[in-house]
Amino acid sequence: MTAPEPAEGSLQGRLAAVRRLQSTALGSPALQRLTGLAVRLLGADAASVSLLGDVETIVGGEGLPPGSLGRQVPLQESLCAVALDAECGPLVVPDHPRDPRLAGRPPVAGARMSAYLGVPLVAFDGSPVGVLAVYGREPRPWTENEVTLLGQLADSVATELELSALGREFEAHRLRFELAIDAAQIGSFDWDLVSGRLVWDDRMVEIFGYDRDTFIERIDAAIDRCHPDDRQRLLDALQTAIDTCGEYDAEFRIVLPTGETRWIQGRGRALADDRGNAVRLLGAGFDTTSQRHGDTRVARVLEVMKSAFFALDREWRFTYVNTEAERVLGRRRDELIGGVVWELYPAAVGSDFEENYRAAVKTGEERVFEAYYPEPLDAWFEVRAWPGPDGLSVYFLDVTERRRAEEQARRSAARLSLVADVTAALSASLTSGRGEEAALQRVAQSVVPVLGDWVILSLVDEDGRMRDVASWHRDPELRASVARYAELRLAALPPHAPVLRALASGQARTIDDVGAVVGPMLPPGEVREVFWRLSPRSAVTLPMAARGRTLGALSIYRSADRPQADEEDLATARDLAGRIALALDNSRLYEQQRRLAEGLQRSLLTEPPQPDHAEIVVRYRPAVEVAEVGGDWYDAFLQPSGATVLVIGDVVGHDTEAAAAMGQLRGMLRGIAYRDGPGPAAVLTELDAAIEGLGMGTMATAAMARVEQTPEERAAGLTRLRWSNAGHPPPLLLHEDGRIDQLIGPRAELMLGVDPSARRTDSVVTVRRGATLLLYTDGLVEGRDLPLDEGIARLGRALAELADEPLGLLCDAVIERLRPEGLQDDVALVAIRLHREDRPRPAEAGPRHVPDGVDGS
Repeated sequence: MTAPEPAEGSLQGRLAAVRRLQSTALGSPALQRLTGLAVRLLGADAASVSLLGDVETIVGGEGLPPGSLGRQVPLQESLCAVALDAECGPLVVPDHPRDPRLAGRPPVAGARMSAYLGVPLVAFDGSPVGVLAVYGREPRPWTENEVTLLGQLADSVATELELSALGREFEAHRLRFELAIDAAQIGSFDWDLVSGRLVWDDRMVEIFGYDRDTFIERIDAAIDRCHPDDRQRLLDALQTAIDTCGEYDAEFRIVLPTGETRWIQGRGRALADDRGNAVRLLGAGFDTTSQRHGDTRVARVLEVMKSAFFALDREWRFTYVNTEAERVLGRRRDELIGGVVWELYPAAVGSDFEENYRAAVKTGEERVFEAYYPEPLDAWFEVRAWPGPDGLSVYFLDVTERRRAEEQARRSAARLSLVADVTAALSASLTSGRGEEAALQRVAQSVVPVLGDWVILSLVDEDGRMRDVASWHRDPELRASVARYAELRLAALPPHAPVLRALASGQARTIDDVGAVVGPMLPPGEVREVFWRLSPRSAVTLPMAARGRTLGALSIYRSADRPQADEEDLATARDLAGRIALALDNSRLYEQQRRLAEGLQRSLLTEPPQPDHAEIVVRYRPAVEVAEVGGDWYDAFLQPSGATVLVIGDVVGHDTEAAAAMGQLRGMLRGIAYRDGPGPAAVLTELDAAIEGLGMGTMATAAMARVEQTPEERAAGLTRLRWSNAGHPPPLLLHEDGRIDQLIGPRAELMLGVDPSARRTDSVVTVRRGATLLLYTDGLVEGRDLPLDEGIARLGRALAELADEPLGLLCDAVIERLRPEGLQDDVALVAIRLHREDRPRPAEAGPRHVPDGVDGS
């Protein structure tokens, strides 16, 4: 697809705008930061900034192939040329190779990119000049929020391009001014009356016909060159200034060594010490030979300057105004000349203008500053004011556009930072289990003061009632008042209040005068008093809606000293309200799914049997912070012979699929292991074969133990534990005397689901009754903060210390000791305590419940 041919005038305007921006754009650090921000915020692989004139030129980027910056691409091969088409708007391409519009147009030379999103860059004059684009190596859908976010970044990129170009133009203006002053051939002097040293600048030395080698830096250098007829007049003018600590103003002739006569205008001012004695005389001099009958030469230079210039006498009256100054000051020359600056421009009184103008005249030093003048000028100026013998000369530039660009860039950066902060706050709070109210409180603290002076966030409960749950004020002293107003306002507001109408309509509500609209709705009493203490002027209330459901409201207030929210502020607020709602809705849906899956998982983990003279305890604890369900499981059952079987397992993965696979494995293992005969190794081997044969594609670890006993062993108070381990953490055996053994076989054996032909072995250990066997999953002994070996060692120490505790308390206590800060992963465990059989069945073993014909061993 090719873009339509633009009109000749618009094409020329765009090319001119591109040329203006391109000279300062290539390799700009600001563009690098913004493209880096685009990559991070959108999760893209690369980003670029391109300007499109006769060709596409890549001027900034992140993640691009080496050598991309400065690369030029013909427009017929450029993706960005398609994106710049005004009819297309943002160019959204989930999968570039499959998009017929982009056939034959590679997104980035030398790089394999698939997904593409490009937003046009528009200059201040409205000309589309380029494109901000992000790329993904893999196909991906671009969401509406991502398109909006890239559009905001594109505004910042365009602003940065304009700011850079304006800065370059400003420096050019400054250089032209300095050249103009140099062209006027004005020199300066500084006479130290205490030491007698006279310092001239190079221009002054040249005017008097000296060079640095012949200039003696004494007042005699000026007197010796002075025409004999004017010498006394010069001395008198200098002495008068010294005696009165006043001003020096004299025009005189000098005679050069060549015999040439020049007219010199000298002006200055004497400076006094603390006792009122003159100690320095500062001033300037210039050759007025060609200007004896008028200042045509200087006037000509000043008139052709593109920068504004005016001169004030010592009574602050305008004595000269150039053409550019007439335009910027909004008055004709005949209206200004002779007028007092403070009367013609009264807003300057008491402002930075007056402060700096008077300081320049008082100190004799140049002042450079920036200041704002209100209506009718309504503009920012950079001003350079320097004193002279006749008063004050002022050069100034209108830098309003530059200031606006800087402010827009600052606000754009603040809004983008706010979006990132809110996203991070929601993610951190909702996924950590701290709850919605904690998440919204962090959001409130981020929104202020970027979008408003204070804020209230509300949630809609399941029964449809709304409650205010978070608030914040930029002034720490008023935060308690906002919190109190949030407690009181909903009960006091009528149904037609703006916040309730926003919820009902699903539309944002903007209020220009909150006091006039909301104030009369509030009943007398504390709520009205708190409202007026907060003194809001304007407000915007936005519903927080996602997937067709309104979950709450975001209310942002501004005081009278702050302008109302503009369109960009409102767009950012809408984006935030949507992000907040989507995050809340996702969190709630995910929690519902997690609870459903957890309930399913718990339903599969049945209560243990109650064999004769043995006590079995099981525990299952889901992770605290990770909202996922895992594949941890336990099992305990009796075989027909009376042997007790214990199983612990962990399916690889943390999701509902893992939980479903766990249920399948548990059921198959029960079916295989229920019949008498096969030992644990044979059962695990058959289970491994079933996983392979049924095509389950599941991997899991498991440990299985069978409690066996012959009549002879029963009489001797002994029991055998036959066990096998498929890649699972080793079971721990607590002997009656307090010793702890790890049940570790002669070799490590593979987990289930890896190799169905793997050889598995049984191990047997004989124990005296009174021993306790504990099987557990790795969530108890391993995590980000706990290596596996160290966790098993800690578990062994905990078992030894808790050996005398009842079995249920022991199981709870080991979980608490090993994971006092909460579980990072699911934990399942099963434990059996073999009570002595030469005495009655203990109460803690539960009521006798052994199938008929089973001896309970």
